[in-house]
Amino acid sequence: MKRSRGRLSRSEDFTRAYRAGRSVASKYLVLYYFERSEAESAGTSGGVRVGFSVSKRLGNAVDRNRMKRALREAFRANSRSLAGSTDLVFVARAPVADLLEAEGQRAVEGKMIEVLRKASLMRGEGERPVRP
Repeated sequence: MKRSRGRLSRSEDFTRAYRAGRSVASKYLVLYYFERSEAESAGTSGGVRVGFSVSKRLGNAVDRNRMKRALREAFRANSRSLAGSTDLVFVARAPVADLLEAEGQRAVEGKMIEVLRKASLMRGEGERPVRP
């Protein structure tokens, strides 16, 4: 039995988030989010699913994979603060590479929390503070 990691893997899921979902942006990240209906969530494990997009314009494969790892870790650290059956797609912008290099993982996590709050997707009371 395949264990679901709560990730978007099909191209159709990304396209639906881009076209039918809503978006918020910052200097570092764009977040597309799409609230799945109960019928759409029936075939999945429910909950939040996430995908990451890093353009080839942002660097070679090593650089892009480093950015995706940082984004996945930032999401994993804050995923318990999210509720609902939502598909999320984070698109990295060029300054995130510089941010990761200069300030590290915690800075990327802070920028991710910023866009999640902007989209009103974080729970109010149980929010996990950003690590100092």
